Amino acid sequence: MAMVENKSPTDNSNKVWGFLKLPFRATNGNATPSPSPSSQLHHSHHNHHHGHGQNNAAVEGSTPQPPNSVSSVARSLLPTRRRLKLDPASKLYFPYEPGKQVRSAIKIKNSSKSHVAFKFQTTAPKSCFMRPPGAILAPGESIIATVFKFVEHPENNEKPMDQKSRVKFKIMSLKVKGPMDYVPELFDEQKDQVAIEQILRVIFLDPERSTPVSSNIG
Repeated sequence: MAMVENKSPTDNSNKVWGFLKLPFRATNGNATPSPSPSSQLHHSHHNHHHGHGQNNAAVEGSTPQPPNSVSSVARSLLPTRRRLKLDPASKLYFPYEPGKQVRSAIKIKNSSKSHVAFKFQTTAPKSCFMRPPGAILAPGESIIATVFKFVEHPENNEKPMDQKSRVKFKIMSLKVKGPMDYVPELFDEQKDQVAIEQILRVIFLDPERSTPVSSNIG
């Protein structure tokens, strides 16, 4: 009996100790080991990249914007690069002869590396026009255009200088693929690609004076 009684506490102690050790045995045995901090960081980093990839996939799979609107926005954010060089650069000089049709010359040069079409517009199409009204220029090619304008008589002793802001001329450009025949419809078909090169103001001169830029045209 003494031996039995002496063994009982030992057995109970072993059972308790074994019970306390059970979780550690289970941890080292069949149960999944607890991840270390470094493995948790790696796992979190992996999930982050995985989630980021899914977000990218969702963005890439979304409905794209129309190309025209995208290109328009892109152009609005970028500075305009001129395709043409004009001489004179911003003004047209006309002799002041009321009641007569006068003319001025302007040199238009393609300063880009592509073929460019240009078109002329005016705020007074009934009294002003250009010859030629438009053309396609090869890289480095230039042309001399003549602008015709009818000079109206001044009203109520109006001075010629007061008329300079009434009529304006606009030169527009369009990049084209290569040599082709010029047609005005090109600018209507590709409106999103049209650039305003320059708005020219009208300057009247005394008919006895020569145009200051006439020597540069040629």
